[in-house]
Amino acid sequence: MRALVLTAPQRFQISPVPFPALQPDQIRLRPRAVGICGTDFHIYAGQANYNYDASGYPIPLEQSPQVLGHEIEGEILEAGRDVRGLRPGERVIVDQGWNCYSQNRRPLCEYCASGDSHQCAYYREQGISGLPGGLAETLVAPACNVIAVDAALAPDQGALVEPLACVLHSSQRMEALPARFQWRGPHPIRSVLILGAGPTGLLFLQYLRRVLGFEGRVLVSEPNPAKRRLVAVWGGEALDPAAQPLTAAVLERTAGQGVEYLIEAAGNGPLFREIPGLIRKQATILLFGHGHDHAGLGLLNPIQFKEASLVTGAGASGGFDAAGRPLIYQQALRLLAEGVIQTAPLITHFYDGLEAVPRAFESDCRRGDYIKGIARLNR
Repeated sequence: MRALVLTAPQRFQISPVPFPALQPDQIRLRPRAVGICGTDFHIYAGQANYNYDASGYPIPLEQSPQVLGHEIEGEILEAGRDVRGLRPGERVIVDQGWNCYSQNRRPLCEYCASGDSHQCAYYREQGISGLPGGLAETLVAPACNVIAVDAALAPDQGALVEPLACVLHSSQRMEALPARFQWRGPHPIRSVLILGAGPTGLLFLQYLRRVLGFEGRVLVSEPNPAKRRLVAVWGGEALDPAAQPLTAAVLERTAGQGVEYLIEAAGNGPLFREIPGLIRKQATILLFGHGHDHAGLGLLNPIQFKEASLVTGAGASGGFDAAGRPLIYQQALRLLAEGVIQTAPLITHFYDGLEAVPRAFESDCRRGDYIKGIARLNR
């Protein structure tokens, strides 16, 4: 079969790859819609590499090429003999993270046992940490990692279940933190600042308004006018850092205090220089963006001085159902199917076939109208 293979930073090629064998507890699927994620851009540019060796060092792409694509909606082609409840022809979304359930490991490691499967002691990830991803003609995945799409949800929308699940997981980690400022209590969160109105920043905004029901101020810093327009649609207040210095804009709108909760969804390292002036003392900072290049650790000094609570989020853990399938993906799928969270306005570019996908990385991602790209495959 063929796949789009990243053989070195900024170097794709369409190559034949081995046809993976199907294990009894796995399904083989045909990827139909694969979201192109900011993490993919960072891996492509050489700014990030999550495929580590036994000593914890990144394995160069030249040594271990990667098939990207971890936001996957597809159609089942074949089910292993032990698979129950899934059948060929069925539409599914894929949790790309292989945990103890995925690998039939018993007893569960301490992370899977506590529902934190994205930190599984034996964790592997399709499209990111060495396992083949969805930018291929076929893909094999553990049956417990796939969830049937019963709703009349377009394949392009289904591909965005994964990023929404990541937003849910990160938000739930923040909400479990014993920080000074909470959604309810003696020190309520009154103002939120989201850095970056890319797909995840806009999903965070919708989560705050439509799931949590937060009625306070949500500021969103974004230089791109097309993205700022969507901020207004979903109940945020867009700030243009080119029109007014960000710190001045935030202080002006928070009576000189700064925000109680900041979501870093831009992956912009130098932006950390401004964070101390944007937050209240003992505020909470959610670090969601990746690829913070061109920034030194010295930028954390003033953040530490304010005793900010730092929360990191990665992936979409959140417990399992009786079949070992991820509950947080099911929650994300329901929010999309019921129209609580909208994703269609985020999708601005489509790439029909593997041959078209490199254009997203080489040029389109820098266009002013680009927000989210979807690879449409095998149609």
